[in-house]
Amino acid sequence: MGSSMPYYKRAFRKLLLIIFLCGLMPLYAYADGISVNKAETRLTDEGYQLKADFDINLNYVVQQALSHGVTLYFIGEFTLIRSRWYWLDEQIAVSEQVTKLYYNVLTRQYRISRGPLFQSFPTLEEALGVLQRQNSTPISRELVEKSGKYLAGTRLRLDVDQLPKLLQVNVWTGKDWDLDSKWYRWEIRPQDIANQQSQSEASR
Repeated sequence: MGSSMPYYKRAFRKLLLIIFLCGLMPLYAYADGISVNKAETRLTDEGYQLKADFDINLNYVVQQALSHGVTLYFIGEFTLIRSRWYWLDEQIAVSEQVTKLYYNVLTRQYRISRGPLFQSFPTLEEALGVLQRQNSTPISRELVEKSGKYLAGTRLRLDVDQLPKLLQVNVWTGKDWDLDSKWYRWEIRPQDIANQQSQSEASR
């Protein structure tokens, strides 16, 4: 009897560990990846602009690749569509922006590049804080009817085609590199946006 007690203790501890890990797995699965936190439409001097804030959580595999010199290319996409009951939906505007994220081993800093512009950051969290804010190119007011109703959409994803060839194999065999918020859509009414901004400016 005495010799069998250690076995049951070990089995019980393993069972507790399995239950604990199973409880954590959904949390990690939810935390990793890209999701939309907030999306909105603003009226500026240049026209209407779609904005989105994303939650970006890179898993361990992606972070390790980044720290070893792998450059990540993220594509931020926006669309604006007008629904027409008498015909096919009309696509008013489409915009796409590529943001490059990489780590400089010599300076030990992360760098965000958008076209010719770039910024350096001492931590990954600070770099992701910039990456998570995405804006569309301004949409001319002439293309948008104030009395109309439109459907805006946004998406942020990792461009896996830009990954090194060896890593691209892992894209098809696992989910470590499946970083895609999928499309998020919201309805906008230009007249409501104009009224809200007028009220905001009047209250200042």
